[in-house]
Amino acid sequence: MAGKAAQRSRVKAETHPSNAEPSTSPQPATRLERLIHERLRLGIVSALAVNDRLTFNDLKRLLRTTDGNLSVHARKLEDARYISCEKSFDGRLPRTEYRLTAVGRRALEKYLAHMEALIKAVKT
Repeated sequence: MAGKAAQRSRVKAETHPSNAEPSTSPQPATRLERLIHERLRLGIVSALAVNDRLTFNDLKRLLRTTDGNLSVHARKLEDARYISCEKSFDGRLPRTEYRLTAVGRRALEKYLAHMEALIKAVKT
């Protein structure tokens, strides 16, 4: 029984949308880019769009979130290649810096264009 549960869990994880490669095919007009649409991930991408780079602590303060929450969402964006992560040391203190990649910038621009189109459609 435990084997079947583990298999179902693995299949569910493998087919979950957040585990898929970013889509390059056109999306229906009503379907948002889920990876960026989540509030904290949109905040990360937006903050990095207007800053060359931000540290983990900068993002945590800016977005008013916890270490764990930021780590999980940043990892999803990193896995999708929307952001890059560089780890180093400042003396003995670890330092993690994030940057928006070209793929991430294009995804954000596409997302914003989609949102603008939805807003325009609602207003007319």
